Amino acid sequence: MRPVLGRVAEDDDGAEMVPFQGLTRFERQLPVRQVSYYICGELQAPQYYTELFYTLRTASDTDLIYLHLNSPGGDFNTGMQLINNIAASDAKVVTVLEARAYSMAAMVFLSGDELYVHDNCQLMFHTYSGFFSGKGHEQQAEVAALGKWFEKVMHRICTPLLTDEEVDSIIKGADFWMDSDEIRHRLGQERRRRKESQPPRPAAAKRAKGASTVSRKRKV
Repeated sequence: MRPVLGRVAEDDDGAEMVPFQGLTRFERQLPVRQVSYYICGELQAPQYYTELFYTLRTASDTDLIYLHLNSPGGDFNTGMQLINNIAASDAKVVTVLEARAYSMAAMVFLSGDELYVHDNCQLMFHTYSGFFSGKGHEQQAEVAALGKWFEKVMHRICTPLLTDEEVDSIIKGADFWMDSDEIRHRLGQERRRRKESQPPRPAAAKRAKGASTVSRKRKV
């Protein structure tokens, strides 16, 4: 068997040839930092969560952040700031349902890059509640603006786990409950939908006519 030859120098008159020695592997190892937070009890005012917000905002793409949830919900503004910081974080954020996540805590759970559900847990979704002050027309304007905002937030965060019809019923006042089995079933459906919506990779298409290998990043 003849060795594979490679040229030492293109401008050598002798065109000296040497056996090909193969490729050299270059490897870089990056540290992985794992951080866990336990969000237990009611969501309080945003100023109590600034350390968590900072951790999410300054994390690198090799970091892994776990948010363990057991909360009845709470401050809507805190929940929205947490959801937005999760979306902006370079880290992979795993939300872990450990008992219950109701109201705003349920939406925080759905905002993770990866969702983990323990046995015997519950999610509950319902519409917002609040207190309004000021003149009558000011209260009416505030209620209308808040209602539109909440409707957009619910549809963006809760679908496709919830259907549009289910979200609309929640906005109109219904409470919607799910246990661990139902949550896992719906998350599995979402995974399958994502997989089916991805185009086949070129290599798969070449291997077999009609092959349907897919690649998928994230989130459930």
